[in-house]
Amino acid sequence: MSCAVWMLCVAGMLAGCDRGNHPSQPGTAAPDFTVADGTTRVHLADDRGQVVLLNFWASWCAPCVAEIPSLEQLHHRDPKLVILAVSVDDDENAYRQFVKDHQMDLQTVWDPKEIAASKYHSEMWPETYAIDRQGRIRRKFVGATDWTSPEVVDYLKMLEH
Repeated sequence: MSCAVWMLCVAGMLAGCDRGNHPSQPGTAAPDFTVADGTTRVHLADDRGQVVLLNFWASWCAPCVAEIPSLEQLHHRDPKLVILAVSVDDDENAYRQFVKDHQMDLQTVWDPKEIAASKYHSEMWPETYAIDRQGRIRRKFVGATDWTSPEVVDYLKMLEH
């Protein structure tokens, strides 16, 4: 991570930076991608017909770390929901150790070249996209989110029906 990006992350955490929470083109098709890290392969189109939460995160990102427990809880509470957690870590060992230490069992893949994130124009973490059954972006969540809050759970259930 460049020094400039790190400074923006710190500034955003301290100042409560508001980057908005809606994608620039709601209702448009979610860009497809395939990422493989030698252990896991994720192809977004494989989950067409299901509601998908596409989460971009990194092990060094404090807001990302803060939201992982509730993302895991959501994963266990709602088996119909597909959660794809794409790590933008530069360091593979840091990524793998984080997944192990936090006992993450939701689907996660290491994407150091930010192949998927670049398709969504995501550059700050965490950012999560709610994608409906037809493969359209419905909402963008910026920053750490409580994935167990009634408002979020109700919104995701609405997309599932």
